[in-house]
Amino acid sequence: MKIVHISDIHFTVPGERMGGLNPHKRLAQALNDVNENHSDAARIVITGDLTHWAEREAYAALRDVLAQQAISVRLLVGNHDNRETFLSVFPEQETDAHGYVNYSEVVGDSCFIYLDSTQPLTHAGHFGPDRCAWLQAELEKATHARIFLHHNPMEIKLPAEDQIALVAEDRPRLRALLETYKAKIDYIHFGHVHAPIHGTYCGIPFSSVPSTCNQSYPDMKETKLLAGGPMEPAYHVLLIQERDTIIHQIPFNWDGPLFATGAEWEDWSKPVAAQ
Repeated sequence: MKIVHISDIHFTVPGERMGGLNPHKRLAQALNDVNENHSDAARIVITGDLTHWAEREAYAALRDVLAQQAISVRLLVGNHDNRETFLSVFPEQETDAHGYVNYSEVVGDSCFIYLDSTQPLTHAGHFGPDRCAWLQAELEKATHARIFLHHNPMEIKLPAEDQIALVAEDRPRLRALLETYKAKIDYIHFGHVHAPIHGTYCGIPFSSVPSTCNQSYPDMKETKLLAGGPMEPAYHVLLIQERDTIIHQIPFNWDGPLFATGAEWEDWSKPVAAQ
C-alpha cells in the first residue's frame, strides 16, 4: 500500500505570497508530481497548516484544488488553522463528540487515526484529557494503528522548535497512552517542524515531513527564534506492507539535471586516461 504524506502547505488568499513563496504553485507542483508518479496511492494525507492566516478564501481555494484530485485526501488542522473556519468550508469533515477534528478509518489492515492537536491563539500543540480519551477508545478497538497529527508529540531537541511542540503538561498523558498501546501502533507521522526528522518515541518509530513551502534549519543552540529559509521542499511516499514501512522523500520542486548510471561494478570504475 502506498500513502502520500504532505504537510504545511500554508495556503493564502489566491494571489498572496507567504514567506516569499507562492504556496498555491508549490502545492500544484507537489500534486502534479503525485499524480504523475504515484497515482496508485491509497490516500493523500495533509497534516495541517492547511492555511497560513486561516482565511475563509484560502480554505475555499484549497477545496477547489482538492475537488480535482482523484486520490482520496484526508485533512488535519495545524496551529495556523482555525477549526471553525475550516469546518465551515469543509462541513462534511468528520469530528469527534467535542468538535475536534479527530477521526479514523480502516485502510488496508490498519486503522489510520487522524488527530487534532491545535488550540486557538497558540502555535504549541495541545492534547488534553478529552482528546486522549477519544484516542484511547480508538486504540482499544484497533488491531493495528498508524497515527497522523500536526504537532510533534515529543521534544526534538531543537530548543526554539520545542517551544511550539506539544505542551509539556499534555506530554506525559499522551506518552503513557502510547506506551500502553505501542504494540498496536506501527508509526507516528507528523508535520509542523518543516523538516525531515526520524526516530523512535515510546518504542514507536516516527517521521516528520518537510513543508511544501519554506524549510526549517536544525539549530540546536538557538532557544527563541525559529530558523528557516527557501530550501528544497518535499513530500513523503509511505510504502506499507503489513507492519513494515519504507519512507521515500520526494524533492518535487527539483528542476536540475538527473544522471543515469548503471549498477554494475564496472559502471563506477575510474576512467582510464587517454594514452
